[in-house]
Amino acid sequence: MYGEQVTLVVPASERTVRPPVVGRARAASAALLDRVVNAAAGRTGASEPVGGERLVEAAEATEAVLADAGVERAAALALVYDDDETNIRAALTARRLNPRLRLVLRLYNRRLGQHIEELLDQAAALASGDSGGDGGFDASTTVLSDADTAAPALVASAVAGTSKVVQTDGLLLRAVERPAGQGGGAGLATLALLSGTGNGTAGSDGAGGGGGGVAGEQGPELLPDAGAVRDAVGRGTVVLEQVSYAGPSLPSGRGGVVPPFASLFSRRLRWSLAGLVGCVAALAVALSVVTGEHPLFATYETLLDLFAINDPALGAPIGRQILQLLAGLVGLLLLPVLLAAVLEALGTFRSASALRKPPRGLGGHVVLLGLGKIGTRVLTRLRELDIPVVCVESGPEARGLATARRLRVPVVLGDVTQEGVLEAAKIHRAHALLAVTSSDTTNLEAALYARSVRPDLRVVLRLYDDDFATAVYRTLRAAHPRASTRSRSVSHLAAPAFAGAMMGRQILGAIPVERRVLLFAAVEVGGHPQLEGRTVGEAFRAGAWRVLALDTAAGRDAAEPAVEGAYEEGAVPSGLVWDLPDNYVLKGADRVVLAATRRGLAELLGRRARDAALS
Repeated sequence: MYGEQVTLVVPASERTVRPPVVGRARAASAALLDRVVNAAAGRTGASEPVGGERLVEAAEATEAVLADAGVERAAALALVYDDDETNIRAALTARRLNPRLRLVLRLYNRRLGQHIEELLDQAAALASGDSGGDGGFDASTTVLSDADTAAPALVASAVAGTSKVVQTDGLLLRAVERPAGQGGGAGLATLALLSGTGNGTAGSDGAGGGGGGVAGEQGPELLPDAGAVRDAVGRGTVVLEQVSYAGPSLPSGRGGVVPPFASLFSRRLRWSLAGLVGCVAALAVALSVVTGEHPLFATYETLLDLFAINDPALGAPIGRQILQLLAGLVGLLLLPVLLAAVLEALGTFRSASALRKPPRGLGGHVVLLGLGKIGTRVLTRLRELDIPVVCVESGPEARGLATARRLRVPVVLGDVTQEGVLEAAKIHRAHALLAVTSSDTTNLEAALYARSVRPDLRVVLRLYDDDFATAVYRTLRAAHPRASTRSRSVSHLAAPAFAGAMMGRQILGAIPVERRVLLFAAVEVGGHPQLEGRTVGEAFRAGAWRVLALDTAAGRDAAEPAVEGAYEEGAVPSGLVWDLPDNYVLKGADRVVLAATRRGLAELLGRRARDAALS
């Protein structure tokens, strides 16, 4: 896509078993300056050109394989093996072979990734100092996780349908699809005009890996200008909104040792205790009326009779004797209730660290299938948004069970393909079903069964194969036209971030718009003639890129506004100025947040990359 030379290190099966994979990888292996090496696990073999690019078949990224792939002359290397250890070993070898190399690693362990990133950056800095400079290359190390990158989009698909969310370090952007004719303001910016035949709900976000529905006669128009938005008739819009993010909003006691009082005793036991208290109060009032004693003294005598420690009412009026007998009877009923309360409280404390069951009456929740790498990250995002979740997991040793236990999220253990498992997760009262297991057939079977129970249920599927996802999406749309169906590919959602890191830029996230994708990136203005020295209005190119915000925290004191009157004091805690006037001139030292199409961003940054490499 960027018109650069790419070397792929892939297994032989990628070519012989599934030929389209190599073709798609070559088209999506975005981004290199001189040469980019994109490594994935494979078998030992020879190297050969593939469609103008170079293919290296190798069992693993050893020093000899990396040297054969040209890593010593490369500008960037992406390591996307499934195994963290393999990626780390290859990164250490590549850093030694080429200290100027830009590294992008796929690691699930975030804490380990931070340490590896610091280690490799320090090694690059020392090597550059010894060689007397870096030669204009950005020898940075970026550690990414496809699970973290794709989780916000999966969550947005499940809880908000057509809304998309981009999250990064406290920055939360929400793209809302508005049907044609619906007002409500333009938000921060109008990102796209939807297809002429789409309504922005059922027709979008559908099939194939991150992407779209059945395209209409008129496709979506990304980053339109004011005239196009004004003249658009009968087309929905995608509007960007900013949402302040102040951290997780979870119920109190989610991670505490002492459970809440309501969870200590069952509902039936609480009603029993309330009934006994009512009986004692009634007996005390009756005793006060019969004997004429003070209510407090009557209550005291009733309690003595209740616990069988009062003297028998011999010679007392008949009413007093009857009340004493009734108090004794209530005392007999109190003993088993107190014993049950003690046993329930002890059982609650013992199971405080165990998995919770879905509570009775639960509704409007999200049923999450699978607590693997992706499911764990999705669960965390859902709880950060304070959305009720019920998880379904077949393996008792799944990595996400510890997270579910810590967040006090109900979990149903069982095979989702068996009867009764989804019913135990209250699927008939759920808001959405989010199937993110590693098996496409399992996700599809769960979705079909859930639709048979509730035809209007919102369904989000994680499907790897694009063709399979498209076929499933179209069939489900035809069978349930009024229901919301989404199909997502984690690889498709995460790929732009990995490609962007290889180009040396910071990708904040990606938002799918039907069958196209909008990227959000933080870019240094310096060195980009399309931005530097131009006003915000002049820098805007319809259908390619648009400047959204100015990062005041980069290169200046965040307490001093960079743009006069652009925001009120304290309104931008993240240091981003959103209301940039069109006449503001972008300086070389500025850092901006922009939205762009893939080709627009490639044009904006690829030209600078080639010039820097040639110089």
